[in-house]
Amino acid sequence: MDYQAVLERVAADVAPLIGSGSPAEYIPALAAVDPRRFGMAIADVDGKVYGVGDWRHPFSTQSITKVFALALAMAHGDDSLWERVGREPSGNAFNSLVQLEYENGIPRNPFINAGALVVTDILQTLTGDASSELLEFLRQESGNPDLAFDSAIAESESAYGDRNAALAHFMASYGNIANPVQTLLDHYFWQCSIEMSCADLTLAARFLARHGLRADDSRLLTRSEAKQINAVMLTCGTYDAAGEFAYRVGLPGKSGVGGGIVAVVPGRCTLCVWSPGLDARGNSVAGLAALDSFTTLTGLSVF
Repeated sequence: MDYQAVLERVAADVAPLIGSGSPAEYIPALAAVDPRRFGMAIADVDGKVYGVGDWRHPFSTQSITKVFALALAMAHGDDSLWERVGREPSGNAFNSLVQLEYENGIPRNPFINAGALVVTDILQTLTGDASSELLEFLRQESGNPDLAFDSAIAESESAYGDRNAALAHFMASYGNIANPVQTLLDHYFWQCSIEMSCADLTLAARFLARHGLRADDSRLLTRSEAKQINAVMLTCGTYDAAGEFAYRVGLPGKSGVGGGIVAVVPGRCTLCVWSPGLDARGNSVAGLAALDSFTTLTGLSVF
């Protein structure tokens, strides 16, 4: 398949939507990003990368890192992770506290903020330095040793992180957080601040298209575990719009409020699109349209 030609067609299709929506406003450092940016990249399973637009421009990955943290926690640990976090769509906003009280501090899935905090807590217990472990993994898989945290983003998240602190303290009251809450929050905010480009993210996520195999062909996850992560991405990866995403795109995907979305075609390729203008549910307007266009043009989906 001529992925470069497909990307150029997709970019033309979504051009009228670029600039639609608004950057995330609850994190001041994200609110200043130019919403007219757009980039998209594809990496095939052999590591060849194709791109269009701002595909090499780094941006704040935010919640996309939750996929990689989950993979590392699963690789280091065992199935006991799923005793502390569920696998069901939430139906509520990504930072909602509503379900935690009547579900005894067990978050619905690992991609809402409460669930991601539990995963980071598990990774912190397993490694002793969750955020650095994650950054090093991303450097290795992307082949980019210059990947780094963005201290301005991390500080902005920390300064406006009262809701995440509330989630962590509430789960700790149910015994579902093992590390000191402040330690957990620090690692979570640093994790979300990692900057990567579309090219970096497509390469880093290839293990999900390669059934658990890393860039060096060593095994990170079993085929079953890679399938499980892809399944949860499909059902829970785009906040409370996962049904709409599955309907329009038909691929496992994970979005972030930095405007990025990563998607996986198992056995074929990974994709990343970035456009900072978000819809009301926190997903990139042009990004969702671009992935919709991609699967429509190519016929590549899990259905």
